[in-house]
Amino acid sequence: MKFADVTTIPAAMAVLKIWILGTAAFVLAMLWTPLLTKFLYKYKIGVKIKETSVDGKKAPIYHNLHKNKSGTPSMGGALVWITVLFLAVFMYVVTPFFSAKLITRLDFFSRSQTWLPFFVLISAAIVGAFDDVFSVRGWGTNKGGGIRFLYRFGWLVIIAVAGSLWFYYKLDFHSIHVSGLGDFEIGWWYIPFFTFVVLATAFSSNITDGLDGLNGGILLIAFASFGVIAFAQNKINLAAFCAAICGALLAFLWFNIYPARFFMGDTGAVSLGATLAVIAMLTNSVLILPLVCLVFVIEAGSVIIQLSSKRFFHRKVFLSTPIHHHFEAIGWPETKVTMRAWILTGVAAGIGLIIGILGMG
Repeated sequence: MKFADVTTIPAAMAVLKIWILGTAAFVLAMLWTPLLTKFLYKYKIGVKIKETSVDGKKAPIYHNLHKNKSGTPSMGGALVWITVLFLAVFMYVVTPFFSAKLITRLDFFSRSQTWLPFFVLISAAIVGAFDDVFSVRGWGTNKGGGIRFLYRFGWLVIIAVAGSLWFYYKLDFHSIHVSGLGDFEIGWWYIPFFTFVVLATAFSSNITDGLDGLNGGILLIAFASFGVIAFAQNKINLAAFCAAICGALLAFLWFNIYPARFFMGDTGAVSLGATLAVIAMLTNSVLILPLVCLVFVIEAGSVIIQLSSKRFFHRKVFLSTPIHHHFEAIGWPETKVTMRAWILTGVAAGIGLIIGILGMG
């Protein structure tokens, strides 16, 4: 594997490219946020605080904790993926008209590195956007609005399987890299493994998106971490893609931290989670993904434990799930839960980066 040498002029230009695109995404997202906010408030794309949990039973603790947030606009995650998409298309169209090398290198839309992450980001975002709109309007197959979970799951399975087939047949991915040990051939099992990773990360991200700034901060740290890994592997366009997402996420967090101006919604949480999984697979560092996104693992695990306990033992382990609601219920302020989750993610991601970079093959 070819590693980036930051002491060379091409590598320095690559660093500058990543910095410019990340900054451009941040500035662009900040500039058009007022338009998005006006649209969301004008058309009343606001959340309804549910009174039932995923198993259909009453959830009074959750409802009482968050009932004051009812009506806050959802779909704020569109700020991220629309910004990144616009930036990519703009650079792809405009840069060929310039002769300056720095400008021509700002195009980061490449077949081998960013086509698939873009496909997953946009396709999953569109599915999430439909669910967000259906939820706030009371449309759809779910009681109270929204697309039935089985249908959303089905669409995500199609997206994930399409991605896995591209990896397997087009990019010739057949093995999993274990840091410090090397590559292990798994053959066609790569297809279901890829599908599982994408689905698990997407839904874990969606589960975690329950407090102001919580998921946005975790995703920011995670994309930055895999951007560093991509750069270390000399995948500059992929690193630039991560930087653009980080820039847009920074702008999103500016308005999403407590008290949130708008929420991420499925259009952001699901699509960004799925995209993060694809990037982990592209950098062949998927086994450090659970460490970098340790909070996702804890959040999803709390839901699984709670549902299993209620199903088999008819009792709850936590006051409310995902676990961030449990901490709220025992008296932690929302901001404390969020900040501690960010700290935990930062520490875990730092360890994951060390393992991932030192153990690269």
